[in-house]
Amino acid sequence: MKLERVEIVHVAIPLVTPFRTSFGTMTTKDTFLLHVVTDAAEGWSEFAADPEPLYCSEFVAGAELVLRDFLLPRVAALPRLTTAVLAPAMAKTKGHELAKAALETAVLDAELRAYGMPLATCLGAVRDRVPAGVSVGIKDSVPQLLDDVERYLADGYVRIKLKIEPGWDVEPVRAVRERFGDALPLQVDANTAYTLADAEHLRKLDEFGLLLIEEPLEENNLHAHARLQKRIATPVCLDESLHNARDTASAIAMDACRVVNVKPARVGGYLEARRVHDVAHAHGVPVWCGGMLETGIGRAPNLALAALPGFTLPGDTSASSRYFAEDITEPFVLQDGHLPVPSGPGIGVAPLPDALRRFTTARRDVYGG
Repeated sequence: MKLERVEIVHVAIPLVTPFRTSFGTMTTKDTFLLHVVTDAAEGWSEFAADPEPLYCSEFVAGAELVLRDFLLPRVAALPRLTTAVLAPAMAKTKGHELAKAALETAVLDAELRAYGMPLATCLGAVRDRVPAGVSVGIKDSVPQLLDDVERYLADGYVRIKLKIEPGWDVEPVRAVRERFGDALPLQVDANTAYTLADAEHLRKLDEFGLLLIEEPLEENNLHAHARLQKRIATPVCLDESLHNARDTASAIAMDACRVVNVKPARVGGYLEARRVHDVAHAHGVPVWCGGMLETGIGRAPNLALAALPGFTLPGDTSASSRYFAEDITEPFVLQDGHLPVPSGPGIGVAPLPDALRRFTTARRDVYGG
């Protein structure tokens, strides 16, 4: 393929309800889509991070600059454009995994569309639908939390994840267990809100039979997570700390995690995400697909990834209606607690023109051939 044009499309889509975590509250999905045009096909992707560097160091404006000034010039200089050569071409730019993931995914979408191949087939998927979990943000009160969990279970979600932080942890978990029983698959996500000094407090969560506690301590501190795992029975799951397959192998060897959350954007794209899956699966460590409140453009390829054999736990692959009254693609609808894996070429979806027009706040060409 030959790269002809790359466009950034900024979108802002209201969430149906505010989503609160330990690092802030979101009311709008405010990000950009990357639209790649080649001489063979077009491709789309979604930048996964936010306008502010709260979840990670990357943010919308910074990613646009990195793409325009550093990544795209190197990719455009390639004599032949294929997804396989992108990572080496972008390697001289340190970090910026989410920006790299956006570019790789859009090119991969175009390449697979040119071949008529679904992303699920390319990655090695073994299922045509995947079980859907839901992430429940921090609420103002326990009764409000219980009402939300009840509604999500009535919708058919097969696993509940509770966001936690100091002061909102043991009691909300206890309330959910008492209301909905021990059989409910339940896990918690701290988003780095605790320190190793909180180990004894976090051990109180052991009585609730959780699937896992996700990223409880500061990111990139594998040693501290390994020490915590020795002191609690609940399996530690890492998210923000794992940037590639190498980190994953190190974390497993250190017993810093017993479950792996795979977020393709966080590790630089779907090719590296598959390698993370392969490492964990080879060691018998369960993996699941995390979410970043994606629109349908980001949700579709996540579903393809979540259909790989090592994804044995339900992911944050919720229906479109969990976050948006209207999505920018055809909505993903929950069916018997599962979502279908897209079967069309590439990521299997594209923006709906009318919806995209209404939610677009700006468009910029960042490469014009």
